[in-house]
Amino acid sequence: MEENREKPTPEAKALSLFLMAYKSTNQTYKDKARHIKNRLDLVVAGKLDKDTYQNEIKDALTSYGGYTEVIEKTVKFYIDKFGEYKSQGDDKYSIDAQAIAEKLMNKEE
Repeated sequence: MEENREKPTPEAKALSLFLMAYKSTNQTYKDKARHIKNRLDLVVAGKLDKDTYQNEIKDALTSYGGYTEVIEKTVKFYIDKFGEYKSQGDDKYSIDAQAIAEKLMNKEE
């Protein structure tokens, strides 16, 4: 039976997808992705406070330019790689990413 896991915050989702996109381009991103996943596992296991985890997410996002900049870099990565970006979902991250994708795609036309 599946565990009912809390949905990630838009910030955590933005960081996770950014790191997944760029981990093949730079070992630093791969290491950071692994670190963030391990920290999430500790939160789920009750060994790390959720607020501490969220602060780490916010600090990492800030180091990469902030929430909006991270989404823009992620969307641009996929547009450059596949020629498009389609966000599926109705959560804050998906809506923000789709808006940025539309803006970037309109610039290219």
